Formats: sequence, C-alpha cells, structure tokens
Amino acid sequence: MGRLLFGFLSLTELLLSSAVHLLFGFYIFSSAVASDLSQSFYGGFRLPPPTTSPNEAAKEEDLKGKVAGLELSPPPIVLVHGIFGFGKGRLGGLSYFAGAEKKDDRILVPDLGSLTSVHDRARELFYYLKGGQVDYGEEHSRICGHSRFGKIYEQGNYPEWDDHHPIHFVGHSAGAQVVRVLQQMLSDKAFIGFENTSEDWVLSLTSLSGALNGTTRAYYDGMQPADGKSMKTISLLQLCRLGVIFYDWLDITWLKNYYNFGFDHFEMGWRKTGLLGLIDLLLGNTGPFASEDWILPDLTLQGSLILNANLRSFPSTYYFSYATRRTRKIMGITVPSNLFLIHPLLFVRVLQMCKWRHPKDVPPPYKGYRDEDWEDNDGALNTVSMTHPRLPVEHPSRLVVDDSQCHPLQPGIWYYKIIEADHLFFIVNRERAGVQFDLLYDSIFERCRKHVLRTATPPL
Repeated sequence: MGRLLFGFLSLTELLLSSAVHLLFGFYIFSSAVASDLSQSFYGGFRLPPPTTSPNEAAKEEDLKGKVAGLELSPPPIVLVHGIFGFGKGRLGGLSYFAGAEKKDDRILVPDLGSLTSVHDRARELFYYLKGGQVDYGEEHSRICGHSRFGKIYEQGNYPEWDDHHPIHFVGHSAGAQVVRVLQQMLSDKAFIGFENTSEDWVLSLTSLSGALNGTTRAYYDGMQPADGKSMKTISLLQLCRLGVIFYDWLDITWLKNYYNFGFDHFEMGWRKTGLLGLIDLLLGNTGPFASEDWILPDLTLQGSLILNANLRSFPSTYYFSYATRRTRKIMGITVPSNLFLIHPLLFVRVLQMCKWRHPKDVPPPYKGYRDEDWEDNDGALNTVSMTHPRLPVEHPSRLVVDDSQCHPLQPGIWYYKIIEADHLFFIVNRERAGVQFDLLYDSIFERCRKHVLRTATPPL
C-alpha cells in the first residue's frame, strides 16, 4: 500500500511538473511571437521566410559582428546563456538577459545550443567569436557519434580576439561552466589552426547563478543518482527527450530558425534518418541522449566532478560569482524563504531540493559529501555549487558582503556574493527583479569597465 501511494504521488508530481514546464515554455514562445507580430504590424519586423537556412540567418549576425570587431576598445562583454537559453536572433526580439545587453555598447549575446553539452557549447562559443566553421574535435565527435563540423561563421564577432584583446564573459547558470571549459581549451591550445591561444584571452568571468559544481535538481528531473549519466525510465527528462527528438526529426526550418536545441550536428532530421532513424532515436540507440553528449550529464554532481578535474582558475583572470538562494533556516530546518517571490516554474523544486537526501544504497558522489551542504538552493541550483569551484579541489575564494570591500580585485581568486533570488530572477523578465535588476547588471558592467585591469601585458 505504501509503494502504491508513493507511486501515485510521484506520478502526480511528474504530471504537475510537466504541465508547469509546458505552460512556461508556451508562455515564452507566445510572448516572443506576440512581440514580433506587434513589431511587424508597425513595420519594424519581418518574420524570416520558410526558405531561410540557419547559415543564412547567421550571416546577418556575422556582419554585425564584423562592424563591432573594427572597434578596438573597450573589450566586449559576452553574455553566455544557460540551459534552454537562447542568444540574439532567436525567439524574435525576446532577450534571455531581459535587455541587460542594452546597458553597454560593446556587448555580444551568442546563440549556443540550448541543450548541447558544455564541451560542444564551448567549441561553438570560440568560433562565434573568432570566426570559421565550428570544429567539435575529431576524437570527441567520433566517440559521441555526431558530425565533426558544424555552423560556419564567415566573419567572427570579435576576430581580433587574442592576448592583447581579451574578453569579459558573464555566464548564467550552465553558461558559466561553458566559459571555464573554453578558457581551459584556450590554455591547452585545443583549436586546430589557432596555435597561439592562451588562458589570457579571458580577462574576466562573472558567474551569475553559475553551475560550477553541479546540482541535485538533476536527480529530481530524472538523472540517476548512481552514475549521474543515465536517465530514469519515467521522468521529466524522458518527456523532454521525446519532445526534442520529434522537434529535431520534423526539422521544420522556420521553426528551428526561431528556436533550436542545438543538435544539428547530430543530423536527426527526417531527410537524413527516415522513419527507421526516428525509431532508433526513440529507443535510445543513437543521438545525443544515447551518447550522453548533452547538458544534463554535465550538471550532475558526478558530471561536474569529471569536468572540474581538468579545469583550472588562472592567475591572470578575474573571477566574480553571484550565488542565489530562496531558502533560509528555521530552527535548523531549511525551508523556502518567501513562497510568494519564487517563480512558479521553480516553486516545487525549491521545496524538494531543501529535502534532498542522497540514496543510502548508492555511493556518495565524493568523499566528505553531506546532504545538509546542498539544502540551500534557488530552485535550479544549490547555493553551495554557485559560489566557486569546490570539487574535486577547492579553488581560492573570498566572500563579499559589500562590493567596495573587494577593491582592488586580485586575479585568480573567486570573489563571491550570496543574494536572495531564484534562478530566473535576473533573466527573461526584468520586471520581476525591478530595481535589483539594474543594480546587479550595472555593478557587473562597472566592474568590467573600471575595476578589472591587467597590470602586466601578455608576452608577444
């Protein structure tokens, strides 16, 4: 009887979570369409014709980047979106960063795969900035079963990028980890044809609710706590997987130009795979979910440990992190801090993540793991994960209460600040954050422009 009741409650939670996520997705999509139709009515916007290809859409963005690249200073600030995110040019006029990019004249907002792995997104980000055809790497592509080459940027959005023209990065959620992987690739000279790359190409990284050490939410959504790679048979992520497969298999050009999950290099469209290919994808024999080359395995505690084992914090780069939370402790028990301020999409997860307990029959993800360390959260990530890289080796860090206390900044140290907010507070809808939205982004951009200075010039 107890198992039957537990199963019923689990199914109810799954249906509720699915409904809330679908409604939110529909809200975002319909808001973007409504905004575009409104602009079109006034003559300011035209929907792309059905024959527009992704490469043709990219050319317009590249031309803008070419003009921007002609200006030598100040260095651009690149805003990197998180999971299910989008860059400039997707979802019409909707902004993932809620218009924060309008606060500075030198801001770039790349459109990366919204569900692709951290590795693949880091490769895409490099070629978006430098130019050329995205090269995911020969060995990686072979192991993961996708094409080695992807989108072509005929002109990079910042082609002069090098030691003497470094860049500021601001990464939200998984976007922060993407930048860290990119910087390590630059240090390792991992891009064929670009042998002069180095970690000094990154002047600063600001992590906004960054997934620096993984999240326990991944297990609630459907990842297996035992390995952090495979999915539970019945889960929210399984429903997501089915939706993504059908979306990419149908391969409706104008729709994918409007929003793209980023799996084009897996070539899952019906023209390439046919009906038998669709069956293989659904059965989990092929595609990104079969090879585990997608974002969720990178966001589990185990996946983050594997990533972080090869990532360093560099002595010439400035690091700053904003860790968010919507929880507090009452008599030693972690509870949501304000139910009315939590986004509906995150409400259930805030409650669940407060009570997360790693299964006793499964080995802990790392030595010294304690459930209570992971209770504070923002509905998507655990606060302990967002402050600075901790696992498997803790990187130098310093808690900041007042911004003035950390000036002058020292490179190589993760300055972190804990703020009361949920995971979506500073993106998509700026009205939710109100004046806090402006205070946060003004602080980030001012730090990039006035307080992040390199005292030594990189060697020629």
